[in-house]
Amino acid sequence: MLDAGTAFNKIQLFEAFADTLLAKDTYWKEFKVFENTISALYEACKPEILEGHFRPLVPVFQYLRGVVEAHIGQADIDAVKQKIGELLDQSIVTANGAMFVAEAKTEFQIVKKGKILSLSQIDFGKLKEEFKDKEFKHIEIASLREFIEKKLEDMLKENSTRANFAERLQEIINRYNAGGMNNENDFDDLVNFAEDLKAEDERHIREGLTPDELELFDILKKDRMTRAEEIKVKNAARHLLKRLIEEQPKVLVQDWFKDMQSRMRVKTAIEEVLDKDLPETYKKVLFKKKSQKLYELVYEYAAKGSKWAA
Repeated sequence: MLDAGTAFNKIQLFEAFADTLLAKDTYWKEFKVFENTISALYEACKPEILEGHFRPLVPVFQYLRGVVEAHIGQADIDAVKQKIGELLDQSIVTANGAMFVAEAKTEFQIVKKGKILSLSQIDFGKLKEEFKDKEFKHIEIASLREFIEKKLEDMLKENSTRANFAERLQEIINRYNAGGMNNENDFDDLVNFAEDLKAEDERHIREGLTPDELELFDILKKDRMTRAEEIKVKNAARHLLKRLIEEQPKVLVQDWFKDMQSRMRVKTAIEEVLDKDLPETYKKVLFKKKSQKLYELVYEYAAKGSKWAA
């Protein structure tokens, strides 16, 4: 790296190193441990021990970490610039100690490169086609994966029943880390997953429900429902949400989950709505199971101070 020559060549090397580090999660995790150690020791030795003895490889490692984090959307660019101020101010130091100032001062800087994607606007076919011509394929895979993980995290907060998506994504990541497939297959797996994630994100529209109503519906529904049963279960989800957040007497009062009587009122309100709206095919055992699961969901949201149950 220190002998690479022009600023462009150095930047290309950083990109290539970043691509290597992103080939497996273990590479990236281990590198962060090494960089933390290097930076901590270097800072601890200044100024007494290292006074007058600049160590050019220290900012190189710091800069490389910043490059990777910028690609996967984790970098706080201001913090990175502050951390590697020596590198940005003095530029890259060559092996013989000469400063590569004039060329690099304007060109050599970290730019946040994580893709800004919108799930609703992604052209999945185009994404796969463009990947074939990308030079640093591990970077492309890591960038898409980071986007998917953040989107899935938001979707899980919106609907707790989507755990199967998290399990499926973990399987894709495990296969990638095992190195059992080629890069195009790994990328295709992520793109296909993103396509399914988009369909799930828009499912509430197809079902004619709000996102919150959909979560309640997903908990209430059972296998092999008739169309008539499905309509009743959807109505139960709508009515239950309305009862909990709009109708009187109000049951989701402040800190209701801390008081036994308040908890019983919420539980009773849930059972009353479900008893009225659920199909007759929901016998006693199934009814109890569904009502208890919904109560636990409302309780958990309230205890966390999240969503409509707060």
